[in-house]
Parts: sequence; structure tokens; C-alpha cells
Amino acid sequence: MKTIKINNNLKNKSMNYSTIKKTAVAATLVAALGFAGTAQAQQVFGGRSQYRTWSIGVQGGITTPNTILPGSNAFGQKVGYFQNKVGEYYGLTIRKQFSHTFGLELEANRGKIKTYNHNQSGPIAENSLGAKSVQTDVNWAASLNGVFQLGTIDFLRRENAVNFYAKVGLGVLANNPIQFANNDFTGTEVYNVANNPDGQKWGSSIFGDRERKGDRDNKLTAFVPVGVGAKFKLSEVVALNLGYTMNFTDDNLLYGPARTDYKGKFSTVMAGLEFTLGSRDKQNLTFANPVATMYDELKDPSLRNEVEALKQRVSTLEGTVNTLSADADGDGVSDKFDKCPGTPAGTPVDGSGCPIKFPEPVVSSTTSNGYYAPIQFEFDSSVLKTSSYSTLDKLAKELRDNNASVQLDGYASAEGSEAYNMTLSKDRANSVKQYLVNAGVSSSSITANGYGEKNPVASNATEEGRVQNRRVEIKK
Repeated sequence: MKTIKINNNLKNKSMNYSTIKKTAVAATLVAALGFAGTAQAQQVFGGRSQYRTWSIGVQGGITTPNTILPGSNAFGQKVGYFQNKVGEYYGLTIRKQFSHTFGLELEANRGKIKTYNHNQSGPIAENSLGAKSVQTDVNWAASLNGVFQLGTIDFLRRENAVNFYAKVGLGVLANNPIQFANNDFTGTEVYNVANNPDGQKWGSSIFGDRERKGDRDNKLTAFVPVGVGAKFKLSEVVALNLGYTMNFTDDNLLYGPARTDYKGKFSTVMAGLEFTLGSRDKQNLTFANPVATMYDELKDPSLRNEVEALKQRVSTLEGTVNTLSADADGDGVSDKFDKCPGTPAGTPVDGSGCPIKFPEPVVSSTTSNGYYAPIQFEFDSSVLKTSSYSTLDKLAKELRDNNASVQLDGYASAEGSEAYNMTLSKDRANSVKQYLVNAGVSSSSITANGYGEKNPVASNATEEGRVQNRRVEIKK
């Protein structure tokens, strides 16, 4: 009954590790497939082009067959005093930083994992082969990791910085466990597939080749690395990288034949140097701290002086705009350009702010012989004045009621070239025609002509005369 209870507990722990593995795998897939796409589109201050985003690293450290999580490995027996031994581990990394919070890292390592299966101060707890110690050779391990930047602390204007990160990934591990008869990793190798005299080696399948048959010196297994670490910025190019990683495998035989209800696991403690690639003139995106950057820039004396100078220029510009927009008499012409200040409210003025003097014949909407008064225009303009609307409305009604036709002759004053004034006079005649058409008059009953400077009704030597010459005559 006691044995059954122990096995049930072991299975429960194995289930917990399986849950951790599945969770980590899901997190890796989300990071690599989903978050990477988001990070690609994420805008960094000024864009990623102003940063260095590629780096390579070398690292080395130790392994231990335990993790900070509770539970034992398949090979180790918790009888009396259980002791583990550290093994060496080393490798390299290549990383692409997509933003100041996320990057993708390709990691490759190799080394050894060592553990005892004995009680140095009491009885030995051996497996079925009588093994007392085991060394698992990790011929190579490769994984793709999502690296999440948890925060960056800057010192002395970002010359020194500490970056904290967490990572999770998914990888492949090639290993071969060797079990020894002695408790110090010496003596007879009671289990070593690579040196098995009968030639039976690991199978040829990529994953799950747990049987000793085939032609492989090591077996492959999937594993999930989950870790945390800190990077210390030594210069613009070099950073010291310290990290701790728990590695959860899908291998019951990570340490050779033992209790098969345990999935193998191990931890690594690593230290290394990371080298950022690219121009030294660009900042390393790994250590980019947007909040600190904004703070430092706002505290920078030269930038503060530039901001103050910009404020003064804006203030001067606002004063100039206020001066130019000042219009004391409300005639629509700025006081700076108003040649006739103090014009009574409502008085029509020209571009210089002076009242426009209209010719006397304009007083009546029609002349005694039935002709309508000319339609007047502003200087260099073919836009109808609102004061002309009532005259044109009357003309439109008369034309509609009598089904009559009308001739529109456009003219211009003598300013500008003859060709330009000819075009301007035609535009004025067409403006009147368009108004009548919009009022319901048939376009075919309207003739619009332009005569330029011809047939002046007043002298072009005075402004009063030129005002009268800017007209469209209406002839029925």
C-alpha cells in the first residue's frame, strides 16, 4: 500500500510538470506567432531604424537536475540525504529585438547534467541496473525563445543600465544518458547506448525514440525553457548577461532507465557577454527606455533653451498675426493696409479700405429704354456681388414669363494685358449667364460675349471710371 501511495504522488507531480510544459508551449507559440506580428507593427519612438536591433551572445555556466519548483527527477531517489552534482553548460544566442519590450532569440547550447542515486551517509538506492550515478551528455540543444523585457533602470544619463527580462521558448534537445556503477561517475558504464557492445542504438525517428535500436548515438526530445535574468550594460556594444532557466523535457529517460512516470527536467545558471551589432551611433533597442529618454531630454539645458526660444518666436508670431488682423472700422481690410480708416459700418470698400463710388445710373434697376443697368464687379474678379442678385432675379423672372432671350456683354477696366482682360470679361459674362440658368432661364436663350477693354463708359485714368468699366451689360 505504501508503494502505491508513492507512485500516485509521483504521477500527480508528473501531471503538474506536464501542465507547466503545455502552458509554456502555448505561451511560446503566442509570443512567436502573435506577439511578434504585433511587435513588428508597433511604433517605437522615432521608428526602429534609429536603433540597433540585432545581437549575438556567448554564455557558459552550470546545470543541476533540480529546479526551484518542488518534485524530484526520475533517476534521483529521496532516501535520506539526496545530493546532486553540477555539470558544465555553454552555448551562444542570436536575438532580434522588435521593440523595447519584446524580442525573439535563437539559443544553442551543449554540456552535461549529473546526478547521484545514492545516500552517501546511508544505504544505496539503486535502479534495476545497479546504477549509482548518471551523467547525461547534452550533445546539443536548440530553442526559439520569446524574450520579454520587464523593465530597464538607467543610471547617469543612460551611460549605465540594468535590464530585467523573462523568456519562454520551445526547442529540441539531443542527449545520451550514461549510468555508472560507482557513485562518483566512474566505474562500469551499466547503461550507455552510444557504447553499447551489441550495437543497439537509439531509433531513427525524430521524437519519441526511447527504445535502444537504430543508428543514433543520442536521442531527441522536445523541451521548454522558462527563465529570468538581468543584463548589465557595460558599454554601447557589450552587456553582461546573467540568467537562470528551468528546462522541462518530454523525456522519461533523460537520465536513463528509472521511474518512467517522471518527465526529465534540469536547470541552468548562466553568465555571458552579449554584443550588439550595428552602428555605434545608434542606441541599443534592448536598453531603450522611452520614459527616461523623454525625461533626460526635458532636463537637457540645450533643449530647454531651444524650447524657450521657440516659445518666444511663437509669441512674436502671435503678436504679428494680431497686428495684421486688427480692423478697427470693421470694413474687412486690416488697419495696416487700410488707406481710409474710420469707414462707417456697412460701407462697401475696395481692397485699400476706401469707399466705392458707384455711378449714378446704377440707382435704377432699369433704364428708360428698357435696358437693365450694368452688373458691376470688383477689381480682377468675376464673382457676382450680392447686391446684383435682386436685379438678376427680376431679369430671370421676366425672361421666363415672356420666353425672351438676352445678350450679355462683358467688359473690363484697362489694368493688365489686353488678353487677360478679354478672358476676364468673358468670365464675367458667363458668371451672369450661370446665375440666370440656375434661376430657371433656358441656356439657349442667353448669349454671353466678352469684349475686354473695349467700349469704356468712363475714363480708365481714374478709379471712379475704372469701377464703371468693370461691368456686364444686359441687352434684350
